[in-house]
Amino acid sequence: MSETLASFIDEVPESETSLMVVNRTGPKPLVDLLEEAFDTQTVTVAERQLPEGTEDVVLLVRDGKVATTTSMQRLQDAFLLVNADRYRTGAHGLQESDMPAVLTGLDEVEFHVRGFPESNKEKLLLVLISRFIEGRALRTGDGRFDVSFQRLSRLDDEYGTRKVYDWLGDTDVDVHVYGVRDQPVPGELDVTVHAGSHEEYRRSWFVVFRPPAGEAGHIALVATETADNVWRAMWTYDPDRVDRVGEYVQNNF
Repeated sequence: MSETLASFIDEVPESETSLMVVNRTGPKPLVDLLEEAFDTQTVTVAERQLPEGTEDVVLLVRDGKVATTTSMQRLQDAFLLVNADRYRTGAHGLQESDMPAVLTGLDEVEFHVRGFPESNKEKLLLVLISRFIEGRALRTGDGRFDVSFQRLSRLDDEYGTRKVYDWLGDTDVDVHVYGVRDQPVPGELDVTVHAGSHEEYRRSWFVVFRPPAGEAGHIALVATETADNVWRAMWTYDPDRVDRVGEYVQNNF
């Protein structure tokens, strides 16, 4: 079978993944928001009271083992009590410490997400991961970064997005942006523009960072639009898969 962006999502292995809220002292509606965000996903949400556990912590459990933890406070500040505009209108989330590890740790999981108004939280997860990848590229300061916007006008329309790419242009990162050219990309942005109109340009959402050779830090988000504002997605830290995604983008866009 020939490789497509969607075929990378097909490679995601099956696994048992859950988010467990432990020793909650805050209001129950916060857990309800978390359950709602993952209601249609393969990630389950549960609550537990543990006699000797830390209060108000969320565990990411994968195949029966705790992979990482995040405080409920951090999860609500970055995800539960915000919407996508927080990341589009401001440069929030660029520090790795800003992002809840229980969310960034959901790599190699297939997601089916809906945007607003069908869901307030599902698509926000992909926005958050996109900003996480941008932040990693910015902090590394070198390597190659490929990102699609569907419409190139978003580079200038969204203040937070524009600021991030201004900053990336001041680094040694080789930045390539892809999308339908609905308006010119600002000339002062130090990016390489790839414009097109075929199906994958219009229905793809990818953010791919490959650090310099020999360095760690590979990460790629891949999503395809299956219906209006409905996305099938995954992200990966696997260096080989990230390289393959990057090579596919370079060869087909």
